[in-house]
Amino acid sequence: MREAIVRVSDVFKKYRKGREAVEVLHGLSLEIERGEFCALMGPSGSGKTTLLNLIGGLDNPDSGKIEVAGERIDQLNARALARWRSSHVGFIFQFYNLMPVLTAVRNVELPLLLKKMSARERHKRAMTALEIVGLSDRARHLPRELSGGQEQRVAIARAIVSDPDVLLADEPTGDLDRDTANEILDLLSTLNRRQEKTILMVTHDPVAAERAGRTVRLDKGSISSDQEAA
Repeated sequence: MREAIVRVSDVFKKYRKGREAVEVLHGLSLEIERGEFCALMGPSGSGKTTLLNLIGGLDNPDSGKIEVAGERIDQLNARALARWRSSHVGFIFQFYNLMPVLTAVRNVELPLLLKKMSARERHKRAMTALEIVGLSDRARHLPRELSGGQEQRVAIARAIVSDPDVLLADEPTGDLDRDTANEILDLLSTLNRRQEKTILMVTHDPVAAERAGRTVRLDKGSISSDQEAA
């Protein structure tokens, strides 16, 4: 059995909606092993993206513990959390979130600006990441000069450029056609198998979830099922 790289223990999270407090996560506990590819599924409002944001240090729980890569991130202040994120987590979003005025390689370099390294080293690492995702020949292209699938590959290169412990993907194929989505899923599967990247992916797509080794379903802020692939 591999070690758990993510430990979420008895986590509660509420958001204010006007005068009403809406409980999104209700005493949720979850462990993800190092090197695992796990899909999070469930209806809208079930807490999937909230859980992903908590594990990535983009939000804080109201109570409970969150440990990622050996760090109790629920105890970190904002500055320490930003430093931690830059080294340990890579984010992949549905709509890519690329800077439109920057070339592909410059977009990939962005996470490295928080690290102490030369411009030459940043460029070298960014080019290596683009090569991994099969886009080194598009390094000088702006996002508007790329297809949707190519933009998502740039976003994945940006996510892996700092060699993070965990990749967090929120509907990474949600804006793509089926063929392009399958190409992105192939890439994520390759990163998981060959580079042993731990991947936690939120998806509504059963085809995407089938690529994961495990599927966790959420409903009303709690885990309703937890199944490993046959």
